[in-house]
Amino acid sequence: MLIRIDADSPRPLYDQVAASVRSDVLTGALAPGDRLPPARDVAAALRINQHTVLHAYQQLRDEGLLDLRRGRGAVVSASAAPLAELAKDIDELVRRAAALGVSAETLAGIVRAHRRHEEGSP
Repeated sequence: MLIRIDADSPRPLYDQVAASVRSDVLTGALAPGDRLPPARDVAAALRINQHTVLHAYQQLRDEGLLDLRRGRGAVVSASAAPLAELAKDIDELVRRAAALGVSAETLAGIVRAHRRHEEGSP
């Protein structure tokens, strides 16, 4: 697993770390049960603050992609398994949205709104 960041990007570093891990889950490079490197090691390798990596790991935990356990570290959760199956559909949706001029941010907002609607929330 190789976590990638771009120090020149305006995107927050924790978000880049999370996106890199998320991408590895989508491509199947990371599977449920796989252990991520300790935040300390990732931070040292990327030359960023350890708390930045922990923030990314916590974000992924909140999304249901990681389990964080004291003494066990960060492990890809079982609920991440369907993402690899959805990768082709997601790629197709993102390409179709881009062809229609819909930004990734707008598409993400539409997905969130659709999910809230399906769950019966306003």
